[in-house]
Amino acid sequence: MGFKTLPDGPITLTNVTVPACLLGEAGDLARIDLSIAEGRISYDRFAEVPMGGAMLFPAFTDMHTHLDKGHIWGRAPNPDGTFMGALTTVGEDRSANWSAEDVRTRMTFSLRAAFAHGTRAIRTHLDSIPPQDGISWGVFRELRDAWAGRIDLQAASLIGCDSFDDLSEYAATADIVASSGGVLGMVTYPVADLKDRLLTFFDMAATRGLSADFHVDETMDASAETLRMIAETVLETGYDAPVVVGHCCSLSTQDEARAMDTLDLVAKAGLHVVSLPMCNLYLQDRHAHRTPRGRGITLVHEMKARGIPVSFASDNTRDPFYAYGDMDMIEVMRQATRIGHLDHSDSDWSHAFLTNPAATCGFDAPSLAPGAPADLVICKARDWTELFARPQSDRIVLRGGRAIDTTLPDYAELDHLMEPA
Repeated sequence: MGFKTLPDGPITLTNVTVPACLLGEAGDLARIDLSIAEGRISYDRFAEVPMGGAMLFPAFTDMHTHLDKGHIWGRAPNPDGTFMGALTTVGEDRSANWSAEDVRTRMTFSLRAAFAHGTRAIRTHLDSIPPQDGISWGVFRELRDAWAGRIDLQAASLIGCDSFDDLSEYAATADIVASSGGVLGMVTYPVADLKDRLLTFFDMAATRGLSADFHVDETMDASAETLRMIAETVLETGYDAPVVVGHCCSLSTQDEARAMDTLDLVAKAGLHVVSLPMCNLYLQDRHAHRTPRGRGITLVHEMKARGIPVSFASDNTRDPFYAYGDMDMIEVMRQATRIGHLDHSDSDWSHAFLTNPAATCGFDAPSLAPGAPADLVICKARDWTELFARPQSDRIVLRGGRAIDTTLPDYAELDHLMEPA
Protein backbone atom coordinates (compact mmCIF):
# COMPACT_ATOMS: atom_id res chain seq x y z
CA MET A 1 0.00 0.00 0.00
CA GLY A 2 1.02 3.61 -0.54
CA PHE A 3 -0.71 6.95 -0.07
CA LYS A 4 -1.87 7.09 -3.70
CA THR A 5 -3.70 3.77 -3.71
CA LEU A 6 -7.06 4.85 -2.22
CA PRO A 7 -9.51 6.38 -4.72
CA ASP A 8 -11.08 9.77 -4.15
CA GLY A 9 -14.80 10.07 -3.59
CA PRO A 10 -17.12 8.09 -1.33
CA ILE A 11 -15.68 4.65 -0.51
CA THR A 12 -16.21 1.76 1.87
CA LEU A 13 -13.03 0.24 3.26
CA THR A 14 -13.86 -3.42 3.74
CA ASN A 15 -12.15 -5.73 6.21
CA VAL A 16 -10.10 -3.31 8.29
CA THR A 17 -8.77 -4.16 11.75
CA VAL A 18 -9.32 -1.76 14.66
CA PRO A 19 -8.81 -1.93 18.43
CA ALA A 20 -12.11 -3.16 19.84
CA CYS A 21 -11.95 -0.64 22.69
CA LEU A 22 -12.29 2.21 20.17
CA LEU A 23 -15.67 0.76 19.23
CA GLY A 24 -16.73 0.42 22.86
CA GLU A 25 -16.50 -3.36 22.54
CA ALA A 26 -14.79 -5.99 24.66
CA GLY A 27 -11.84 -7.93 23.33
CA ASP A 28 -8.63 -7.06 21.53
CA LEU A 29 -9.09 -6.42 17.81
CA ALA A 30 -12.18 -6.26 15.63
CA ARG A 31 -12.70 -6.53 11.87
CA ILE A 32 -15.12 -3.98 10.41
CA ASP A 33 -16.09 -2.17 7.22
CA LEU A 34 -15.78 1.61 7.36
CA SER A 35 -17.34 4.08 4.93
CA ILE A 36 -16.04 7.56 4.09
CA ALA A 37 -17.91 10.35 2.31
CA GLU A 38 -17.46 14.12 2.19
CA GLY A 39 -14.53 13.96 4.57
CA ARG A 40 -16.36 12.07 7.31
CA ILE A 41 -17.11 8.55 8.42
CA SER A 42 -20.50 7.54 7.06
CA TYR A 43 -23.34 5.12 7.78
CA ASP A 44 -23.87 4.51 4.07
CA ARG A 45 -22.17 2.03 1.81
CA PHE A 46 -20.20 3.01 -1.29
CA ALA A 47 -17.71 1.54 -3.76
CA GLU A 48 -15.82 -1.14 -1.87
CA VAL A 49 -12.06 -1.07 -1.41
CA PRO A 50 -10.78 -4.40 0.00
CA MET A 51 -8.18 -3.70 2.72
CA GLY A 52 -7.08 -7.24 3.57
CA GLY A 53 -7.26 -6.72 7.34
CA ALA A 54 -5.15 -3.55 7.40
CA MET A 55 -5.04 -1.90 10.84
CA LEU A 56 -6.78 1.46 11.13
CA PHE A 57 -6.61 4.13 13.84
CA PRO A 58 -8.01 7.63 14.28
CA ALA A 59 -5.31 10.28 13.89
CA PHE A 60 -3.15 10.61 17.01
CA THR A 61 -2.70 13.17 19.79
CA ASP A 62 0.88 13.76 21.00
CA MET A 63 0.40 15.51 24.33
CA HIS A 64 3.95 16.03 25.59
CA THR A 65 6.55 17.35 23.14
CA HIS A 66 9.30 19.98 23.01
CA LEU A 67 9.02 21.49 19.56
CA ASP A 68 11.22 24.44 20.54
CA LYS A 69 14.15 22.14 21.40
CA GLY A 70 13.74 19.77 18.47
CA HIS A 71 16.56 19.06 16.00
CA ILE A 72 19.40 20.96 17.66
CA TRP A 73 21.51 17.81 18.06
CA GLY A 74 23.61 18.66 15.00
CA ARG A 75 25.00 21.76 16.71
CA ALA A 76 24.42 20.87 20.37
CA PRO A 77 24.87 17.13 21.07
CA ASN A 78 24.68 15.79 24.61
CA PRO A 79 28.34 15.32 25.65
CA ASP A 80 27.73 12.28 27.85
CA GLY A 81 24.07 11.24 27.44
CA THR A 82 23.13 12.29 30.99
CA PHE A 83 20.28 14.46 32.21
CA MET A 84 22.68 17.14 33.45
CA GLY A 85 24.54 17.01 30.15
CA ALA A 86 21.24 17.66 28.38
CA LEU A 87 20.20 20.46 30.73
CA THR A 88 23.50 22.30 30.40
CA THR A 89 23.80 21.85 26.64
CA VAL A 90 20.25 23.03 25.93
CA GLY A 91 20.73 26.08 28.15
CA GLU A 92 23.87 27.08 26.29
CA ASP A 93 22.25 26.53 22.89
CA ARG A 94 19.13 28.46 23.86
CA SER A 95 21.17 31.47 24.95
CA ALA A 96 23.27 31.42 21.78
CA ASN A 97 20.86 30.41 19.02
CA TRP A 98 17.13 30.51 19.79
CA SER A 99 16.04 33.45 17.68
CA ALA A 100 12.46 33.56 16.42
CA GLU A 101 13.58 32.35 12.99
CA ASP A 102 15.59 29.46 14.44
CA VAL A 103 12.73 28.30 16.66
CA ARG A 104 10.16 28.75 13.90
CA THR A 105 12.17 26.73 11.37
CA ARG A 106 12.79 23.81 13.71
CA MET A 107 9.24 23.74 15.06
CA THR A 108 7.86 23.75 11.53
CA PHE A 109 10.12 20.85 10.59
CA SER A 110 8.75 18.80 13.50
CA LEU A 111 5.16 19.68 12.65
CA ARG A 112 5.66 18.53 9.07
CA ALA A 113 6.99 15.19 10.32
CA ALA A 114 4.15 14.77 12.81
CA PHE A 115 1.55 15.57 10.15
CA ALA A 116 3.05 13.07 7.71
CA HIS A 117 3.03 10.38 10.39
CA GLY A 118 -0.67 10.92 11.20
CA THR A 119 -0.79 13.24 14.22
CA ARG A 120 -3.60 15.77 14.37
CA ALA A 121 -3.10 17.41 17.80
CA ILE A 122 0.01 18.34 19.80
CA ARG A 123 0.80 19.94 23.14
CA THR A 124 4.31 21.34 23.23
CA HIS A 125 6.27 22.64 26.18
CA LEU A 126 8.10 25.92 25.58
CA ASP A 127 11.18 26.96 27.55
CA SER A 128 9.90 30.15 29.17
CA ILE A 129 12.78 31.70 31.05
CA PRO A 130 12.76 35.41 30.09
CA PRO A 131 13.51 36.71 27.53
CA GLN A 132 12.90 33.40 25.69
CA ASP A 133 9.24 33.43 26.71
CA GLY A 134 8.62 36.52 24.59
CA ILE A 135 10.29 34.91 21.58
CA SER A 136 8.98 31.34 21.64
CA TRP A 137 5.39 32.12 22.62
CA GLY A 138 5.15 34.58 19.74
CA VAL A 139 6.37 31.91 17.33
CA PHE A 140 3.92 29.42 18.83
CA ARG A 141 0.96 31.74 18.22
CA GLU A 142 2.04 32.21 14.58
CA LEU A 143 2.36 28.48 14.00
CA ARG A 144 -0.89 27.65 15.78
CA ASP A 145 -2.68 29.88 13.29
CA ALA A 146 -0.67 28.66 10.30
CA TRP A 147 -1.34 24.99 11.10
CA ALA A 148 -5.02 25.34 12.02
CA GLY A 149 -7.01 22.63 10.28
CA ARG A 150 -4.00 20.35 10.02
CA ILE A 151 -2.60 20.08 13.56
CA ASP A 152 -4.31 21.59 16.60
CA LEU A 153 -1.63 23.12 18.80
CA GLN A 154 -1.43 23.83 22.53
CA ALA A 155 1.56 25.08 24.52
CA ALA A 156 2.65 24.82 28.14
CA SER A 157 5.29 26.99 29.76
CA LEU A 158 8.44 25.28 31.03
CA ILE A 159 10.50 26.69 33.87
CA GLY A 160 12.25 25.11 36.83
CA CYS A 161 10.61 25.51 40.23
CA ASP A 162 13.90 26.99 41.46
CA SER A 163 14.03 29.60 38.68
CA PHE A 164 11.42 32.15 39.70
CA ASP A 165 12.60 33.91 42.83
CA ASP A 166 11.30 37.10 41.25
CA LEU A 167 7.55 36.49 41.44
CA SER A 168 6.74 39.52 39.31
CA GLU A 169 8.85 38.06 36.51
CA TYR A 170 7.10 34.69 36.76
CA ALA A 171 3.72 36.45 36.87
CA ALA A 172 4.63 38.20 33.62
CA THR A 173 5.35 34.82 32.03
CA ALA A 174 2.03 33.50 33.35
CA ASP A 175 0.32 36.47 31.71
CA ILE A 176 1.92 35.54 28.37
CA VAL A 177 0.65 31.99 28.82
CA ALA A 178 -2.86 33.21 29.61
CA SER A 179 -2.99 35.63 26.69
CA SER A 180 -1.84 32.80 24.40
CA GLY A 181 -4.50 30.34 25.58
CA GLY A 182 -1.77 28.17 27.06
CA VAL A 183 -1.15 25.91 30.03
CA LEU A 184 0.97 26.88 33.04
CA GLY A 185 3.87 24.49 33.48
CA MET A 186 6.78 23.89 35.81
CA VAL A 187 9.57 21.40 36.50
CA THR A 188 9.55 20.27 40.14
CA TYR A 189 12.70 19.43 42.06
CA PRO A 190 12.95 18.55 45.79
CA VAL A 191 13.94 22.06 46.90
CA ALA A 192 13.44 23.07 50.52
CA ASP A 193 10.59 25.52 49.87
CA LEU A 194 8.81 23.53 47.15
CA LYS A 195 5.47 23.61 48.99
CA ASP A 196 5.45 27.41 49.03
CA ARG A 197 6.40 27.50 45.36
CA LEU A 198 3.61 25.08 44.48
CA LEU A 199 1.09 27.19 46.38
CA THR A 200 2.25 30.24 44.45
CA PHE A 201 2.10 28.32 41.18
CA PHE A 202 -1.45 27.08 41.72
CA ASP A 203 -2.58 30.53 42.84
CA MET A 204 -1.19 32.06 39.63
CA ALA A 205 -2.85 29.35 37.54
CA ALA A 206 -6.22 29.60 39.29
CA THR A 207 -6.25 33.41 39.10
CA ARG A 208 -5.77 33.22 35.34
CA GLY A 209 -8.05 30.22 34.76
CA LEU A 210 -5.19 28.01 33.56
CA SER A 211 -4.70 24.27 33.76
CA ALA A 212 -1.32 22.88 34.85
CA ASP A 213 1.34 20.61 33.38
CA PHE A 214 4.38 19.50 35.40
CA HIS A 215 7.65 17.71 34.68
CA VAL A 216 7.96 15.57 37.80
CA ASP A 217 10.69 13.45 39.43
CA GLU A 218 12.60 12.81 36.21
CA THR A 219 15.23 10.87 38.12
CA MET A 220 15.91 7.39 39.49
CA ASP A 221 16.59 8.85 42.94
CA ALA A 222 14.00 7.20 45.20
CA SER A 223 14.05 10.20 47.56
CA ALA A 224 12.53 12.45 44.88
CA GLU A 225 8.84 12.67 45.87
CA THR A 226 7.60 15.92 44.37
CA LEU A 227 4.73 13.98 42.77
CA ARG A 228 3.38 13.28 46.21
CA MET A 229 3.60 16.94 47.18
CA ILE A 230 1.79 18.02 44.01
CA ALA A 231 -1.07 15.62 44.77
CA GLU A 232 -1.24 16.80 48.39
CA THR A 233 -1.26 20.44 47.30
CA VAL A 234 -4.06 19.91 44.77
CA LEU A 235 -6.13 18.21 47.47
CA GLU A 236 -5.32 20.94 49.99
CA THR A 237 -6.10 23.88 47.71
CA GLY A 238 -9.06 22.39 45.88
CA TYR A 239 -7.50 23.40 42.56
CA ASP A 240 -9.99 21.95 40.09
CA ALA A 241 -8.52 22.55 36.62
CA PRO A 242 -6.78 19.62 34.89
CA VAL A 243 -3.32 18.80 36.25
CA VAL A 244 -0.88 16.75 34.16
CA VAL A 245 2.23 15.16 35.65
CA GLY A 246 4.87 13.79 33.31
CA HIS A 247 7.78 11.35 33.75
CA CYS A 248 7.42 10.34 37.46
CA CYS A 249 10.47 8.06 37.05
CA SER A 250 11.48 7.86 40.71
CA LEU A 251 8.35 5.84 41.52
CA SER A 252 10.05 2.88 39.84
CA THR A 253 12.84 2.85 42.43
CA GLN A 254 10.85 3.61 45.58
CA ASP A 255 9.72 1.23 48.28
CA GLU A 256 6.65 -0.57 46.95
CA ALA A 257 4.32 0.40 49.79
CA ARG A 258 5.37 4.06 49.62
CA ALA A 259 4.97 4.20 45.84
CA MET A 260 1.49 2.64 46.01
CA ASP A 261 0.45 5.07 48.73
CA THR A 262 1.59 7.97 46.53
CA LEU A 263 -0.43 6.57 43.63
CA ASP A 264 -3.50 6.44 45.84
CA LEU A 265 -3.00 10.17 46.49
CA VAL A 266 -2.53 10.82 42.76
CA ALA A 267 -5.81 9.03 42.03
CA LYS A 268 -7.63 10.92 44.79
CA ALA A 269 -6.29 14.26 43.48
CA GLY A 270 -7.45 13.41 39.96
CA LEU A 271 -4.07 13.93 38.32
CA HIS A 272 -3.41 12.87 34.72
CA VAL A 273 -0.14 11.09 33.98
CA VAL A 274 1.86 11.15 30.75
CA SER A 275 4.69 8.64 30.40
CA LEU A 276 7.63 9.35 28.08
CA PRO A 277 9.32 5.96 27.81
CA MET A 278 11.70 6.65 24.93
CA CYS A 279 13.35 9.69 26.50
CA ASN A 280 13.37 8.14 29.97
CA LEU A 281 15.03 4.97 28.68
CA TYR A 282 17.68 7.15 27.01
CA LEU A 283 18.52 9.38 29.98
CA GLN A 284 17.76 7.46 33.16
CA ASP A 285 20.25 5.22 34.97
CA ARG A 286 23.01 6.25 32.57
CA HIS A 287 26.51 5.89 33.99
CA ALA A 288 29.74 5.81 32.04
CA HIS A 289 30.96 2.28 31.25
CA ARG A 290 28.10 0.64 33.18
CA THR A 291 25.07 -1.17 31.81
CA PRO A 292 21.82 0.49 32.96
CA ARG A 293 19.77 -1.49 35.47
CA GLY A 294 16.51 0.46 35.34
CA ARG A 295 14.16 1.31 32.47
CA GLY A 296 13.05 4.66 33.87
CA ILE A 297 9.40 4.18 32.92
CA THR A 298 6.84 5.11 35.56
CA LEU A 299 4.31 2.70 37.09
CA VAL A 300 1.76 2.80 34.29
CA HIS A 301 0.07 -0.54 35.07
CA GLU A 302 -0.47 0.37 38.72
CA MET A 303 -1.75 3.80 37.74
CA LYS A 304 -4.20 2.40 35.22
CA ALA A 305 -5.47 -0.10 37.81
CA ARG A 306 -6.36 2.85 40.06
CA GLY A 307 -8.29 4.65 37.36
CA ILE A 308 -5.60 7.28 36.85
CA PRO A 309 -5.71 8.51 33.23
CA VAL A 310 -2.43 7.39 31.62
CA SER A 311 -1.11 8.62 28.27
CA PHE A 312 2.10 8.17 26.30
CA ALA A 313 3.84 10.79 24.15
CA SER A 314 6.96 11.56 22.12
CA ASP A 315 8.79 14.01 24.40
CA ASN A 316 12.03 15.29 22.88
CA THR A 317 13.17 14.84 19.29
CA ARG A 318 16.83 14.89 18.19
CA ASP A 319 18.00 17.19 20.97
CA PRO A 320 20.26 16.65 24.01
CA PHE A 321 17.43 15.09 26.03
CA TYR A 322 16.77 12.45 23.37
CA ALA A 323 19.01 11.98 20.36
CA TYR A 324 16.38 10.20 18.26
CA GLY A 325 12.65 10.23 17.53
CA ASP A 326 10.58 11.63 14.67
CA MET A 327 7.24 12.82 16.11
CA ASP A 328 5.72 9.45 15.22
CA MET A 329 3.04 8.17 17.59
CA ILE A 330 3.17 4.69 16.09
CA GLU A 331 6.83 4.56 17.12
CA VAL A 332 5.79 5.75 20.60
CA MET A 333 3.15 3.00 20.73
CA ARG A 334 5.62 0.37 19.57
CA GLN A 335 8.35 1.38 22.02
CA ALA A 336 6.00 1.92 24.97
CA THR A 337 4.59 -1.57 24.44
CA ARG A 338 8.07 -3.07 24.58
CA ILE A 339 9.47 -0.94 27.39
CA GLY A 340 6.36 -1.04 29.58
CA HIS A 341 5.20 -4.60 28.80
CA LEU A 342 1.81 -3.41 27.63
CA ASP A 343 1.41 -6.66 25.72
CA HIS A 344 0.08 -9.63 27.72
CA SER A 345 -1.91 -7.01 29.62
CA ASP A 346 -5.21 -5.16 29.24
CA SER A 347 -6.55 -5.01 25.70
CA ASP A 348 -7.47 -1.32 25.84
CA TRP A 349 -4.04 0.34 25.98
CA SER A 350 -4.86 2.04 22.65
CA HIS A 351 -6.74 4.63 24.69
CA ALA A 352 -3.39 5.79 26.15
CA PHE A 353 -2.25 6.94 22.69
CA LEU A 354 -5.57 8.26 21.41
CA THR A 355 -8.53 8.83 23.74
CA ASN A 356 -6.73 9.71 26.98
CA PRO A 357 -4.34 12.39 25.66
CA ALA A 358 -7.11 14.07 23.68
CA ALA A 359 -9.41 14.12 26.72
CA THR A 360 -6.66 15.32 29.06
CA CYS A 361 -5.74 18.25 26.82
CA GLY A 362 -9.30 19.05 25.72
CA PHE A 363 -8.77 18.24 22.05
CA ASP A 364 -11.59 16.74 20.00
CA ALA A 365 -12.08 13.09 20.90
CA PRO A 366 -10.79 10.57 18.34
CA SER A 367 -13.67 8.54 16.96
CA LEU A 368 -14.56 5.92 14.39
CA ALA A 369 -18.28 6.65 14.70
CA PRO A 370 -20.36 7.88 11.75
CA GLY A 371 -20.13 11.64 11.50
CA ALA A 372 -16.58 11.82 12.86
CA PRO A 373 -13.89 13.39 10.65
CA ALA A 374 -12.17 10.81 8.45
CA ASP A 375 -8.75 11.64 9.90
CA LEU A 376 -7.26 8.17 9.89
CA VAL A 377 -3.98 6.24 9.88
CA ILE A 378 -3.97 2.93 8.02
CA CYS A 379 -1.15 0.40 8.23
CA LYS A 380 -0.59 -2.70 6.15
CA ALA A 381 -0.09 -4.71 9.34
CA ARG A 382 -3.05 -6.92 10.27
CA ASP A 383 -2.39 -7.41 13.99
CA TRP A 384 -0.21 -6.09 16.80
CA THR A 385 2.86 -8.20 16.15
CA GLU A 386 2.91 -7.16 12.48
CA LEU A 387 2.34 -3.52 13.48
CA PHE A 388 5.16 -3.44 16.02
CA ALA A 389 7.63 -5.52 14.01
CA ARG A 390 8.08 -2.84 11.33
CA PRO A 391 8.08 0.98 11.32
CA GLN A 392 4.99 1.17 9.05
CA SER A 393 6.72 3.57 6.69
CA ASP A 394 4.19 2.66 3.99
CA ARG A 395 1.21 3.79 6.05
CA ILE A 396 -1.69 5.70 4.55
CA VAL A 397 -2.74 8.91 6.32
CA LEU A 398 -6.16 10.35 5.58
CA ARG A 399 -7.16 13.86 6.52
CA GLY A 400 -10.73 14.78 5.77
CA GLY A 401 -11.03 11.49 3.92
CA ARG A 402 -8.23 12.26 1.47
CA ALA A 403 -4.80 10.64 1.43
CA ILE A 404 -2.01 13.09 2.18
CA ASP A 405 1.57 12.99 0.96
CA THR A 406 3.48 11.19 3.73
CA THR A 407 6.92 12.21 2.46
CA LEU A 408 8.99 13.31 5.45
CA PRO A 409 11.01 16.55 5.49
CA ASP A 410 14.69 16.21 4.62
CA TYR A 411 17.17 16.81 7.46
CA ALA A 412 19.33 18.72 4.97
CA GLU A 413 16.76 21.52 5.18
CA LEU A 414 18.12 22.28 8.66
CA ASP A 415 21.82 22.28 7.72
CA HIS A 416 22.02 26.08 7.71
CA LEU A 417 21.04 26.11 11.41
CA MET A 418 23.57 23.55 12.56
CA GLU A 419 26.61 25.77 12.85
CA PRO A 420 26.92 27.03 16.44
CA ALA A 421 26.59 30.78 16.78
